[in-house]
Amino acid sequence: MKGLYCRASASDAEPEFVIQDTKLPEALGSHQVRVQLLGDMGMLRDLIPVGREIAGVVLQVGDKVSFFQTDDEVIGILPLDSPCSGLCDTIDIDEHLLVQKPEKLSSVCVAGGLRDGLCAYTALHTHAHMAAGHTLLVMDGASSFGLMCVQLASYHGVKVLTTSHTPQTHTFLEQLRPSVGVQDPLVAKVIPVYKDSSDLLSVVLEETGGLGVDIIIDSGVRLQEESSEGMKLLPHKHDIISVLGVGGHWVTSHKDLQLDPPDCRLLHLKSASVTFLNSEVWTMSSAQQGRYLHILKDIVEKMSTGVLRPQPEEAVPLYEATVAMETVQRQQKKKAVVQL
Repeated sequence: MKGLYCRASASDAEPEFVIQDTKLPEALGSHQVRVQLLGDMGMLRDLIPVGREIAGVVLQVGDKVSFFQTDDEVIGILPLDSPCSGLCDTIDIDEHLLVQKPEKLSSVCVAGGLRDGLCAYTALHTHAHMAAGHTLLVMDGASSFGLMCVQLASYHGVKVLTTSHTPQTHTFLEQLRPSVGVQDPLVAKVIPVYKDSSDLLSVVLEETGGLGVDIIIDSGVRLQEESSEGMKLLPHKHDIISVLGVGGHWVTSHKDLQLDPPDCRLLHLKSASVTFLNSEVWTMSSAQQGRYLHILKDIVEKMSTGVLRPQPEEAVPLYEATVAMETVQRQQKKKAVVQL
């Protein structure tokens, strides 16, 4: 059986993706199920497993498995310490990391959108305590993660503002705004930061009557003035804090965020909070296992009913996976979906 792995390197050289022969143990653990994978997207200690979001069919179950039986269609996310690559034919995985896949939901669709859905759910429900009537600012709402945030927030009655990074994404997001006959638009305002990122503060304050937003979800932050075009599209940390309302929540994915004393003082005056978004926490400890499974089930249910509609992804075969993952590593694309 072959699987895709990333060869670990101690140097700063670019990682090398390889298709490696693997072998599963003959005996299953008591709470494990053996899953034949159908489709996946990707990310034994010299080789780092690649591909974390999986969808497949149960081939075999351990003697204490109670959630699944043979031939059940399942989906899940492999934990960080999993020795198995999600890009191989068959894996062994604990039953508490899987949920049932609705029959009408395609494996490619759910594997490509599951992590974005989990991140959106974690950001809005767990960190920001989203409620109807709140105002939300989603940076780069046309990204796969941003679109999930927009859809989930709109479903719960939140007013959504978002930014666009290109003319193409602006056109796409404008289609989600109010139109004749549409009572529940997904987006109330689209701010084209590719034209002038300095417009963010004035537009948001005008849209909120000078009160600021209740929740901000960023897609990266500028800590200082940047010259590169890509960084110029990101909001400066001071602008984010400035558009945050009293008692607001800023959810950031920027792991190296640095806040200076004036930034902290402004947050303190607003009684606002900053939280870091890391979806891996759900599988790092079993303490939140029940809640994690509830979240996965809710995400999958919303996908099957059309509340959450992931951006369509074109699946590539396994023999093209090394090239696809190298493209992701160079940040030329966000993700790759691999069909086995």
